[in-house]
Amino acid sequence: MASPVPHPGPLGPLWLFFNPIGRVSREPYWLAFALVWAIFAILITVGLRDMDLSGVNLDEPQSLEMAVAAFVESNPLVPYALMLFQWVELALVIKRLQDRGLTGFLAIAVFIPGINIAFIVGLGLIPGTPGPNAYGPGPNSRWKRPT
Repeated sequence: MASPVPHPGPLGPLWLFFNPIGRVSREPYWLAFALVWAIFAILITVGLRDMDLSGVNLDEPQSLEMAVAAFVESNPLVPYALMLFQWVELALVIKRLQDRGLTGFLAIAVFIPGINIAFIVGLGLIPGTPGPNAYGPGPNSRWKRPT
């Protein structure tokens, strides 16, 4: 069996945000997360500006739940934006795990409340594996598909 060959094509934003195959180093990982979180914050801010939150008491959990439900119902694109955000987050985390030489299945930790934020931050702080590993020839790369 021949050894894998690095992918010769460009690795653009579509690969970075939507493809879980390959490796990504810390800098593009943090920049991609910052961009996605900024876009998501803008969408939330615009949506909240149009809502009437005068009757919401933040001390009452039921009142806060009703406000969140009203926000999601007021804009039908919110559930799709949440799913898209989750996919991008998973793609970035999987590629970062693979840069560390770990399996992408560990990305399931993103769905565990309380661990998810620490997991994402920890992945962004720990350096990746230098040189080639099973998931790519180097950081910010991927292997070419066998023909």
